[in-house]
Amino acid sequence: MQVNYRQRLFYLLLFTSLLKLLVAGLIDLGNDEVYYYTYAEQLDWSHFDHPPMVGLLMRLTSLNLHLVNEVTMRLGAIIGSCISTYFIFKIGSVIKSERTGWFAALIFNCSVYTGIISGLFILPDSPQIPFWVASLYIMSRMIINEEDRKINLWLLLGLFIGLATLCKVHGLYLWAGFGLFIIIKRIKWLLNWRLYVAVFITAICMLPIIYWNMQNHFITYQFHSARVSNHHIQISSFIQELIGEFLYQNPIAFVLIIFSVIYCLKNKNILASVTNVWLLCMGLPMIFLFWGISLFNSTLPHWSGPGYIALFFFAAAYLDEEIQEEKLYPLITKFAGGLIIFVMIAGTAFIKLAPFNTGSQKVENYGEGCPTLDLSGWKTFSKEFELLVKDDIASGKMNANALIVIHNWFPGGHLEFYTSRASKLPVVGIGDLDHLHKFAWLNKVRRKLDIGNDAYCIVPSNLPFDPMLEYKDYFTTIEQAIIINQIRGKRVVRYFYVYRMKNCKIAPENILK
Repeated sequence: MQVNYRQRLFYLLLFTSLLKLLVAGLIDLGNDEVYYYTYAEQLDWSHFDHPPMVGLLMRLTSLNLHLVNEVTMRLGAIIGSCISTYFIFKIGSVIKSERTGWFAALIFNCSVYTGIISGLFILPDSPQIPFWVASLYIMSRMIINEEDRKINLWLLLGLFIGLATLCKVHGLYLWAGFGLFIIIKRIKWLLNWRLYVAVFITAICMLPIIYWNMQNHFITYQFHSARVSNHHIQISSFIQELIGEFLYQNPIAFVLIIFSVIYCLKNKNILASVTNVWLLCMGLPMIFLFWGISLFNSTLPHWSGPGYIALFFFAAAYLDEEIQEEKLYPLITKFAGGLIIFVMIAGTAFIKLAPFNTGSQKVENYGEGCPTLDLSGWKTFSKEFELLVKDDIASGKMNANALIVIHNWFPGGHLEFYTSRASKLPVVGIGDLDHLHKFAWLNKVRRKLDIGNDAYCIVPSNLPFDPMLEYKDYFTTIEQAIIINQIRGKRVVRYFYVYRMKNCKIAPENILK
C-alpha cells in the first residue's frame, strides 16, 4: 500500500501545532521573548541587538498589539515552524523522494532548536528559519532540477536571503555557503547575471539595517564584535558549545545526523555528488565557524543551529536508503520524537508545579541559575504588585505618577510585558547602554523620571541587585523592600523585593542624545 506522505505531513503539522499551542498558553514568556516584545512596541528600522523582523512578526500575530498574550506572541514561531516543515519536505522530495522529505520533516521537528527554540518560543530565529529553509528549497531546484536559468527563482532566492538577514544578520551565511558551492561545483554560474541580481536584492533588503546603524554609530556591529573579541583560548567554552549543540539538536537526532554524515563521507565519493557537496557547504562551515569562535569566547549553542538544517537531509537519505520496508516512523525517530514530546510535557509540568527551584538556595540570591523561573511566576506577581500600587497611591505612600525603574534588560523585559501592563506604570531604564539595550531607545519616547517623582524598583531574588546602593544618589529615600513570594507547589521558589524610592532629587540623563 502506497503511503500518502503529504497527508501524513498534514497530520504531523496538526499534532505538533496543537501541542505547541497548549504549551505556549501554559508557561510565561522567557527572558528573551519578553525583551523582543519591546521590538514590537517600538518599531524601528533595526534595533540594538538584532534587525526588526521578530518585532514585526509579533505585531502581525497580535493584531497590531490589540491582542497581547503568550499565545499570540508565540503564534508566529508556531506558524513559521509549519512553513519550514513544508519546505523541508519539499527539499527532501527534490533531493531524492517524498519518503526522504518525510523523514527530514520528522528530524526537523525532533530537533530541540528547530522544533522548540525557534519553533515555539518567539526569537529572531523564529521568523528566520522559514526564510532560511525556503532559500535552501530554491537552491535545491536550481542545483538538482537544473532550473538555474529561471530569473524568478533567482529573484526569490535574493529576497528570501534578504528577509532571513532582516531577522538575524547571520542570514548572510546563506550566500557564503552557496558561494562556496558555486566555486566548487558551478564555477560557470559566476558568469550568470541572474546571480548578481539576486545578490543586489539581498543588499536592498539590508538597507534598513545599514540606515539604522548609520544613525546609531554602527552600535549593533560594536555590540556583537565585543562578544567575540577575546583572543585567549578557552577550552571550557568550546566544550560547552559542543554539549549545547548535542542537546539543542536532540541527543538522539544529533547522533543520527553525525553518523549519517560520517557514513556518507566514508562510503561515497562525496565530491562526485553535487547534492552532497551543496549540503555540506550549507552546513559544516557555519558549524565550524562557531566552534572556532567558541575556542576563544563564550557562545550560545543556537547560533550554529541553522547550520545543522542542511545536515538533516543526510540523516533522512540514510534512513530512506537503509530501511527497506515501508515504515512511517523508524525506531530512531520514534525515540527522538518521544524524547522531545517528553521534554515539552515534563518541562511544562516542572515549570508550573515543581515545589523547588534548581538554582541557589542562599537567601541573598535565592533561585539564581534556575531557568524555570524565567518562565513562571510573573503573571501572579504582577497582579499582586498591581494591588500594592493601588493601595500605595490611595494611602499616599507613593505619588500617582510613579514609575518602575530598571537597570538591566532582564528583568526589564518581564517587568515591561507583565508588570507594567498590569499596573499601568511605565518602565524607565537607569544605567548604561550595555545593560539597558533597547530600553535606552524606549527612554527617549517615554515619560521621564523628573525631580519629585516616586518610583518602584523590583528585584527578583534570582537576579540580585542593590537599589539602595545604585540609586541612592537619585532619590531622597529608598525604603526597605516589601517581599512578595512566588509560590509553586505550595513552596516558596523565589522572592520579589519591591522597593519604594521616593522624591527623585536628580533626574538621570538619557544615555542616547
